[in-house]
Amino acid sequence: MEQALKIGIVTQARATSTRLPAKVLLEAGGRKYLEHHVDRLHRTGLPVIVATTVNADDDPIVELCERDEIPVFRGSEDDVLSRFAGAARTYELDAIVRVTSDCPLIDPEVVAEGVERWRAENDENLYLSNCLERTYPRGMDYEVFSAARLFDADQKATLKADREHVTPYLHQNRPGDVRLLNVSWPIGGSQYRLTLDTEDDRKLLSTLIEEFAADKLDCAELVALLDAHPELAAVNAHIEQKKLGE
Repeated sequence: MEQALKIGIVTQARATSTRLPAKVLLEAGGRKYLEHHVDRLHRTGLPVIVATTVNADDDPIVELCERDEIPVFRGSEDDVLSRFAGAARTYELDAIVRVTSDCPLIDPEVVAEGVERWRAENDENLYLSNCLERTYPRGMDYEVFSAARLFDADQKATLKADREHVTPYLHQNRPGDVRLLNVSWPIGGSQYRLTLDTEDDRKLLSTLIEEFAADKLDCAELVALLDAHPELAAVNAHIEQKKLGE
């Protein structure tokens, strides 16, 4: 592959989340969670594209993006695979970093290191992620893959779960020629939730941002903070992550 690849971060966002409606438009520290999320991703130096839906419910997300001059793409609500493929085509990406907008404290250095590892491998068939095996806290997840593999998945994937969740066709290696690579984290903290899915998640994130300046902390500092304050980690420790297909 050529070195001058155009790699972009595509983050999915919608207002019709079921467990915590319009969660990315809620605020902490005077800023919407989506703004915290995109701000941190911008520190990677990569372009960031918000992939939302054509539903009127998501007009406020589009308005926020337009106000903050964040590139946006609108596509299907349920066929998120086609939405990502559409975003990649529209913005002429050669490779995609997939993240989700319910990660307002995602660490840009963690993402950037993953992208550099993917580049160094120089393999169009490589799917690289830090969550094939859980070693990071939830809320730090990313996936990197070529546009070619994304477009192939969009053309061939037929299972509902593959289309709703974008990447199972790749990380389950349904084509048979995808190379999988997991980036692990030696520091620990995989038991922690720094993701926004429920009201208790929101309570924790709001406290971390407003009382501990968490929006300025990296992943290791966030883990150290939760290690030092088990009462904070307990706020959402009981939450079970939704399973694939739920």
